[in-house]
Amino acid sequence: MRICITGGKGGTGKSIVATSLAVEFARDCRAMLVDADVECPNDHLLLSLEMEKYKTVYQPIPKWDFDKCNKCGKCASVCKQNAIVFAKGKYPAFVKDVCIGCKACMLACTAGAITETKKNIGTIYTGKNYGVNLVSGELKIGEIASGEVVAKLRELSEKINKTVKAEKIIIDSAAGVGCPVIASMTGTDYVVAVTEPTPSALHDLKRALHLAKHFGIEHGIVINKCNLDVGFCSEIEDFAKENRIPLLGKIPYSRDFLLSTIQMKPAVEMRKDYSKLFVDIISKIM
Repeated sequence: MRICITGGKGGTGKSIVATSLAVEFARDCRAMLVDADVECPNDHLLLSLEMEKYKTVYQPIPKWDFDKCNKCGKCASVCKQNAIVFAKGKYPAFVKDVCIGCKACMLACTAGAITETKKNIGTIYTGKNYGVNLVSGELKIGEIASGEVVAKLRELSEKINKTVKAEKIIIDSAAGVGCPVIASMTGTDYVVAVTEPTPSALHDLKRALHLAKHFGIEHGIVINKCNLDVGFCSEIEDFAKENRIPLLGKIPYSRDFLLSTIQMKPAVEMRKDYSKLFVDIISKIM
């Protein structure tokens, strides 16, 4: 079973929920956590483990043979990222940091002047603690193809799982609703949307749930920091009820959750009642 943890807005506590669920699952079965927030991965910190490099992620990019190039400019005309700059009568200039590896320029070149090479865009790491097998992706600083790194992360996590044989896989997505989140969510069995009692969080929650509905994935809501605004928490509960979305759980704000990040210790290891909170969420998911 593959469960994606998302929610739209950043800072709602997705990583706390993801790591806590993974640790609770690991008490009873083999569990894997996939940290798909490749721009700012931090699940390894919450699990207090040292990561080992598993693989480098490469992206295809074009390479020109100017002996064959006829300066037609077709490659630049099809590049939607404007990674190829062309001036009539001159050879095209390539800005590789903007390229997303779509290969349109290679297809457009009738002279056969463009071949494929590659560039490093990220790294996949692995580690294990608290019984949780962690696979984490990290986008190389300055690169933009975070969606591709997440897609490769998902692919490699499935390969790793042939050895691990995890029965439950938790995928901790990035904030937002862009390509990295779509790459995290697709192919999963359930989406846990984590929100908090604020208008911006509810707004972004609706956008994240729209994605889950679009892909036909069952989903439920977890309200984190629920006691910060009881009135708005009730508004989110009403939204869930009106749209027949399961409310999986409500997590109260506590300094213990802050301490868990400082001490690099899973929240469910801080107190037994926190463990029960997440066990209840798991029972509703299942």
